[in-house]
Amino acid sequence: MSIVAPSRNKRIVDLNTRLSLNERLALIGLINSEAQTPHAPAPAVADLFDNLWGLVDRTVSGARVDHIKPDGHNNGFKVLEITSQEGESLGRLNMLYLKKPLPFYYLVYVEVAKPFRNKGLGTLVLEAFKAFLVERAAIGVLDNIIPRDDPTFDIYLKLDWKPLDMILTGLNNGSDNERYMVFLPPSMCSKDLETSLLKLIHHLRRKRPAIDMRDNEFMVRRTIEEFKELYQALLVFFEGSIASNDPDPVMRYVFTRYVTKLLGFSRRIRKLIGYTGGESLSQIVLDKHVREFRVQSYAPKALSQDPTFYSGDKEAWLSLPEALKSNPARFIEGLPNYKRPSLVSWLKNTNRSTDQSFTIGDLMELGFDPTRLKEFIWNDKEFIFERVQARMLPLVEKRRQVLEKLHKETHGLLIANARVETNPPLLIIRDRGNAYVLRRKLAGIHWEEAKEQLQTDPSLQQLNALLSVDVVITKGINATAQWTSSRVNQDEENIMDPSNYFVSWDLVSNRPVLTVDLGGVASVQQIWIA
Repeated sequence: MSIVAPSRNKRIVDLNTRLSLNERLALIGLINSEAQTPHAPAPAVADLFDNLWGLVDRTVSGARVDHIKPDGHNNGFKVLEITSQEGESLGRLNMLYLKKPLPFYYLVYVEVAKPFRNKGLGTLVLEAFKAFLVERAAIGVLDNIIPRDDPTFDIYLKLDWKPLDMILTGLNNGSDNERYMVFLPPSMCSKDLETSLLKLIHHLRRKRPAIDMRDNEFMVRRTIEEFKELYQALLVFFEGSIASNDPDPVMRYVFTRYVTKLLGFSRRIRKLIGYTGGESLSQIVLDKHVREFRVQSYAPKALSQDPTFYSGDKEAWLSLPEALKSNPARFIEGLPNYKRPSLVSWLKNTNRSTDQSFTIGDLMELGFDPTRLKEFIWNDKEFIFERVQARMLPLVEKRRQVLEKLHKETHGLLIANARVETNPPLLIIRDRGNAYVLRRKLAGIHWEEAKEQLQTDPSLQQLNALLSVDVVITKGINATAQWTSSRVNQDEENIMDPSNYFVSWDLVSNRPVLTVDLGGVASVQQIWIA
C-alpha cells in the first residue's frame, strides 16, 4: 500500500497525469484484494500491472534491511523491515523478545507487501532474521503453520531451522510440538540446552494468550495506519474531481470500495483476542465532499467485462428476466434493499424512506453496506441477491457444494429443538467486478443481528430478560456448528464458520419466532445453514 503513501504525493500526481482512465482505476485496485486473484480479476486491472511491474522489479533490486534495535518499545514487539532505496516498505518480520529462561525471539509473522510478492523478499527477510539472531547470540522460535504440501513448507529448513522434536528427546507428543521450530546460533550449538529449551517451550505456551493479544493490538494499529495513508493517497489522486465537485462513477466506485473495506475491517477486529478498541477507527475522518458521494457499488460499464453465469442452476439462469441477464449489476442494484431490522430502525430514526439512495457518509453511520442485499420476487416467490467480492467466488462455490452435501442429512433434523435446513446458492452471476449470489429469502435473520436486536431494542429487552433468548440462540448455533463439523472433512470445515447461520425471525414485527414448551423453556423455531 505504501506505493501511494501520502509522503510521496508528487509521485502520485505524476502517475495520475500519465495513466489512462482504465489504468487509474486499476492503480486504486491495489486496495481491492481481488486485483491479483487469478480466478476473479478485478475490472481493468491487467493494464495496471503491465505498467507497474517494471517499476516493482527495479525497486526490489535495490532493497535493503533496516534493523530495529532490540531495546525498542512496543510491548516487547520488534520489527525487521525491508525497504527499497527510496524508503518504500516492501515487507516486514514481526517478533517478540522474551528473556526467560533463555534470551529468545519468537517469530510472530512474516509479511511481504502484496505488489512485491513472489520476488524472493520473504526469504530475504528470514535471512536477515537469521543474521539478527546470530549477532545477538539469541535463540529463534516459530510456529510453522505452513501446510506440508505447500511449496514453501521447507523454507525454514533451508535456513537451518530445526523441528523441535528433532532437538528435544524428552518432549511429549502434541500437535503444536510438530509445528514448533528452533534456530540455534553457532555460539549455542555445542551447549546442552535440553532442560532450558523444555522450560522455554513451556514458558512460551503460557505466554501465548498474551502474545496473541499483543500481536492483535500491534496489527490493528498498523492496519489503521495503512487505511489512513491510503485515504490520504486517494484524496490526492482524485483531488481535481473532488475540488470540482464532480463525483464521477470511477471516483465514487473507488471510495465506496475503500469504505466498505474499512467497515469490514472494523467488524472483524471486534472479535480479536485482547482487542479493546483503543485504536479506534473514528480517527479516520472522511472529507465532507467524500461523505456526500452517492454509493457506487459496481464498476462503470466501460471498465467491466461481459456478465457471465458462474455456477448453479443453469435452467434458473435461462429463465431469469432478459433485462437481468443482459445487465445483471444494474438490474440487481436497482432492486429494493433487504429490510433487515437494523436498517429499518436506522431509516426510522433518520426519517429516511426505503427508496432513497445512500451516500458514503450513510455507510459510515450505519456500520455496514445496506445495498449489499437485494430483495427479488421471481415466479411469485421471494429471493435475495447478495453482492460479494469477485475474489470470494471460489469460496462461495465450495460452500455451495458443502451445503448441497449437508442438505441430504438435514431432512427432519432437530438440533436444540430447532428445525435445521440449508439455504445454498441457487445460482451465481459475475458482473461489473462483483459476484451476485441468488438464494431463497428466509423467514429469519443472521444470528448475530438477532442477538443485537434482543440486547438493544427496547421492545425486545423485556422478552430477552424473561426467556434469555440471546443465550438460547447462542447455544443453538453452537450445537448446529458442532453437528456441521461432524459431517464434513477438515478442508470443508475450514470454509464453514458461524457467520453462515440464520435463525427464525418475524421481520414485520421484529420479533424472534420461538417455541416454548410447558416448562417455559424456549428454543428458536428454525436454524438455517447458508
